[in-house]
Amino acid sequence: MYVLKPGIKKDLPRQWALPDRIFFGHGACHILAGVYLEQPPLPGFHAERIVPIGNLAGNHVYTTDGVIVFDYHGYSHRNRLLEHHGRSWSTQHPGWCCEIEKVDFSLLDTAALNARKMRGPDQYLHDAIPRARRFLERIDHANAFAKVLARVQ
Repeated sequence: MYVLKPGIKKDLPRQWALPDRIFFGHGACHILAGVYLEQPPLPGFHAERIVPIGNLAGNHVYTTDGVIVFDYHGYSHRNRLLEHHGRSWSTQHPGWCCEIEKVDFSLLDTAALNARKMRGPDQYLHDAIPRARRFLERIDHANAFAKVLARVQ
């Protein structure tokens, strides 16, 4: 698991300068998921949120059809993502645990995101929505999904 140097998430120019995968994996995953769902490249996906219990770090938002997930890594098996995420955060914070919630709010609405301690797309150095669109456009979604699905069956 990649760990950001202290202070990067609060330093908007340094955060914006991160490579896309790190930017969307450490502080802007909800923007990527929101843009994904705006014009879904594959049908049947919705957003879920990993919410750490207590005041610990480890929040994460991804899209899923219930079996396959999409996040900054690309497509993977949902159970694998949840196991990896939990194992990584438990290493840093013994006793770390979480709840999985279906997202029932807009992932691109600043007020809804701020109410959940997340930044809106307009609260980064620049608007994060076009960056997420460019990230998504570089992916062959159908092929990547098919590869993961073949490993699951």
